[in-house]
Amino acid sequence: MSMSRQYRDGELVDKNFPLNRIDEHFAGKSAVWYDLVRPTPEDYRVLAQELGLHQLAIEDSIKGGQRAKIDHYDSHLFINLYQANFPGEDPELELAELAIFVTKDAVITVRQNENFRMDNVIKRWDESAELAHFGVAFLLWGILDVVIDDYFKVIERLDNELEELEDELFDPKPKDVTIQKRSYQLRKSLVLLRRAAVPMREVINPLLKHNGEILHNEMLPYYQDLYDHIMRVADWTDSLRDLVTTLLETNLTLQGNRMNLIMKQVTSWAAIIAVPTAITGYYGQNIPYWGFGEAVGVWTSNILIVGISAALFFAFKKRDWL
Repeated sequence: MSMSRQYRDGELVDKNFPLNRIDEHFAGKSAVWYDLVRPTPEDYRVLAQELGLHQLAIEDSIKGGQRAKIDHYDSHLFINLYQANFPGEDPELELAELAIFVTKDAVITVRQNENFRMDNVIKRWDESAELAHFGVAFLLWGILDVVIDDYFKVIERLDNELEELEDELFDPKPKDVTIQKRSYQLRKSLVLLRRAAVPMREVINPLLKHNGEILHNEMLPYYQDLYDHIMRVADWTDSLRDLVTTLLETNLTLQGNRMNLIMKQVTSWAAIIAVPTAITGYYGQNIPYWGFGEAVGVWTSNILIVGISAALFFAFKKRDWL
């Protein structure tokens, strides 16, 4: 369902009006937001006619799959970005794409599905109503602020997941399959987050330098704050990606150490078992020897087996081979 709002002089004066009446809401000092979900060719025709949207920007919004970017056109800006969230309990990241057309009077958001949580944006606008008199700059800031805040929520959860995984890694009885699976999930989510978040630096930085009719200079401190936050997200993402790589390498090293320990234990037991095998083999010879055919020979062989095997056992135990 499409949503819309009109602000005039910092006040919300109308909302949820149809697209074919959008031209009626540009009178005076108004800022208009209209949200399109799965727009039709007719919807694009109306927008292009009313706002002078460039055909290349319209094609990008239709095709989707664009990287996070900002394009400057004579009459408007085109911004493409991604919201990140976890749809379930597992740390499997999901990205929701959003295309934005920004003119001096309007912000048009285009969604090809309803995965992008626009309700959070509306809530942010309502919470920061004192900034509404900045018009379009306020509307665009609200969208970007929610998207970047979601990045922080995602990366904090990924950080917590990594800490839990580290605890499992050094558990006395680690679950190697579980660790490998969760490590792969975390690495995949971090790659997706980095793909969405890092290019946002190239989106916000030009907005800081834009002094045209679209953005007000009074809003620049708020956009500077957004830029600082996205830089923190990018740095944090890179740090966690390096940490996941280190964790995987550590897990392989620990597996190798455990395998070496097992090999030492197997070799030690093989050495202990070889003693009775050698002695019984020797005493099983069909030639006369001391104690041959007598009880003393049996006792001698048993004492040698127990004594030498016990000596080897305690020697290996002392070296922590068993």
